[in-house]
Amino acid sequence: MTEQLLWMHGAPYADGNADEDCPAITPYLVEGDNAPAIIICPGGGYGARASHEGEPIAQWLNGLGISAFVLRYRVAPYQYPCALLDVQRAIRMVRFKADSFRINPKKVGVLGFSAGGHLASNAGTCYDKGNGSAEDVIERMSCRPDLLVLCYPVITLTDPFTHKGSRDNLLGKEPGVLQGERLSSELNVTEDTPPTFLWHTSDDAAVPVENSLMFAAALSKHKVSFDLHVYEKGRHGLGLAESEEHTNGWTAACASWLALNGFN
Repeated sequence: MTEQLLWMHGAPYADGNADEDCPAITPYLVEGDNAPAIIICPGGGYGARASHEGEPIAQWLNGLGISAFVLRYRVAPYQYPCALLDVQRAIRMVRFKADSFRINPKKVGVLGFSAGGHLASNAGTCYDKGNGSAEDVIERMSCRPDLLVLCYPVITLTDPFTHKGSRDNLLGKEPGVLQGERLSSELNVTEDTPPTFLWHTSDDAAVPVENSLMFAAALSKHKVSFDLHVYEKGRHGLGLAESEEHTNGWTAACASWLALNGFN
């Protein structure tokens, strides 16, 4: 199935009508009805979207019986709140089109890598249940994900553990402290935050492992269920990590966790 624009008549804050101005989802659908669905946010420091964290991930999820949607969200020069609006709209659209996509609207998750992990974690901590009186019927749908999968994610936008490039692209080179705190996902966890799977490597030189540890600690504090996997070795940006004997087990662990949460 070809990509589908999230807004037919232009996205909020769009500066043009080129592909990079027009957020979209590309569906990768499994056969059958009532499948679980996961929206994929590739990483790229909010300045790009890594291709190896898009389609290959969708194909892996399809192998688990999960329909997938690769999100083309807006990156720099676009800044906050554009990417967040894009992922929220994607969740709403997937739910709204559940019948045509043949997915279960009550099983819609979000998976993100690196900065895409920050976007996914924001989706899981900054959401609404929809505007029932909205003229745009898609906006009537909830944008709360039913679960999160966060892969070596950027979580905090505060020093000393943030990824400066992601923060600069998202908020500008001189963001206010309060704005950084407001979008630091570890500070926005509540008891209603979705169940979460996290994996990271302890020697990640780009995004410190403390990002995942802080989010897991916040989930634990609020009694939200989670899986946390920290591997000793592995460079940042591994994706499926198929050639990495030590870390490639994350996909099996994640598949088991997804099944545990009814995404199978």
